[in-house]
Amino acid sequence: MCGTCGCQNTTMAGTLDHDGGHDGGHDGGHDAEHEHVGADGRRFTHVHHHPHGHARGRAEGDDHPHDHPHDHPHDHPHDHPHDAGHTHDHLATGDLHGAHRHVAPALTPVANRITLSLEARLLAKNDALAVRNRAWFSGRAILALNFVSSPGSGKTSLLVRTIRDLRPARAIYVIEGDQETSRDADRIREAGAPAVQLNTGTGCHLEADMIARGVDELRPAVGGLVLIENVGNLVCPAMFDLGERAKVAILSVTEGEDKPLKYPHMFRAAELVLLNKIDLLPYVEFDVAAAIANAKQVNPALTVLCVSARTGEGLPAWYTWIDEQAHRARAGARLVPVSTGQYPPQWF
Repeated sequence: MCGTCGCQNTTMAGTLDHDGGHDGGHDGGHDAEHEHVGADGRRFTHVHHHPHGHARGRAEGDDHPHDHPHDHPHDHPHDHPHDAGHTHDHLATGDLHGAHRHVAPALTPVANRITLSLEARLLAKNDALAVRNRAWFSGRAILALNFVSSPGSGKTSLLVRTIRDLRPARAIYVIEGDQETSRDADRIREAGAPAVQLNTGTGCHLEADMIARGVDELRPAVGGLVLIENVGNLVCPAMFDLGERAKVAILSVTEGEDKPLKYPHMFRAAELVLLNKIDLLPYVEFDVAAAIANAKQVNPALTVLCVSARTGEGLPAWYTWIDEQAHRARAGARLVPVSTGQYPPQWF
């Protein structure tokens, strides 16, 4: 779960089929969703069950007592009796009692500390799993790269071109992250590489435990190349270490040269930037020098390569970079025989 946005609900296409649905009924009552909004903008949503013991269809502003019980724990940071100083806005909804919104008082410093502590624990758990993933990759001389970018930057096209150019000389495996569909994984398989699709549902990024599941499905060979295509998003993926050797950020010339300044955390976390779609430079207003300067301003250690997945321009330099990273992975590996322990890095 993302400590920033609260996204969750991950399934693996092909191995975990999730048919969502429910049958709702009113047994003399109904469920009303309550959204509590704190002074800092945080929203807490939960459901109350209300028996139909009072008149329905009240207009907004009608004054009626609330003596129905609330059969759920309140884990958000304020007390909940109905005379506690927060207001109820009731909407006329015909047969349905209007959902009413509670506007919570400002979160206390203690509550803020609890929220920050929870986010820190979530990230700490992910980081611990990422360390184990990294050790597992290292023990098998596997080079794992995490591809991050905005949607539409050309990540999948770049991976397809890379697979076609480097196979069969190099064993390549791909973990695809998207909210829905298996289209990208299908394209990767058509290019000749095994792939597993991770569908995150409402989630905006991949996490370390998901990578462990993907590796369990792929079973990459010793010395292989694992390419992870993260969900298209320049925010949350920067926070979540997956156990990769390096993050590779993709920036296309159709996005604007100021992207590194707008999303500095992502470009600060990356080791390489691939400036993609340079074949479109004659048709768009994009300052390559300014884009590189902005990226270097955020992260002076960045390597920036200009490439075109469509024409192949600049790709030899990208492949040389992969070779260098793979050599370092082999040089630093402490090879662990598969027979000595569990094959996939299942730490969850």
